[in-house]
Amino acid sequence: MKRLKMSIAAILLLAVTYVNAQAGHNHSTMKMDNKKMDHSKMTIKSDAKAEAILSDYFNLKDALVNDDAKEAAQAGSKLVVSLKAFDRKTYKGMQQMELIEIIVDATEHAEHIVKSPIDHQREHFKTLSKDVADLLAITGTANPLYEQFCPMYDKGSAWLSTSKEVKNPYYGSKMLKCGSVKKQIN
Repeated sequence: MKRLKMSIAAILLLAVTYVNAQAGHNHSTMKMDNKKMDHSKMTIKSDAKAEAILSDYFNLKDALVNDDAKEAAQAGSKLVVSLKAFDRKTYKGMQQMELIEIIVDATEHAEHIVKSPIDHQREHFKTLSKDVADLLAITGTANPLYEQFCPMYDKGSAWLSTSKEVKNPYYGSKMLKCGSVKKQIN
């Protein structure tokens, strides 16, 4: 089974590479590590559709900070739309394949947020935050962002913010200031 998956992945990679070569795209490829990406070295110009994803992500984060499950569900719904509208075809090779995985996973978590109570929304937000950070490692961003971290939620959980001020989406009003800025992105 593992050999079949690797064969399929290799065929997809060759097909994507061929299509991109035929289209004449001239983008550089980034080597990425699936385990942990270094977001501090992003120098890529931002992508408008990635910025739309970020905007919807931040609206979702703010709803969770405010303990508003209904608003979080609405923001999750908008995020699903922006994730599905993302155009990964402007990227080449491994970036494109990585983006496919990220978008599929992020969309699944955003869809769960739409139909879940707030505790479950927060569980999905944790993985969604990693997906969005991984997306940014490829697309870049126009504005400085901050990766923040709460050591108490689920053995440690990160999220992105537009501000250095910590407002914890995992605990909301219960522990609003729990966490710290780990690094600046961009």
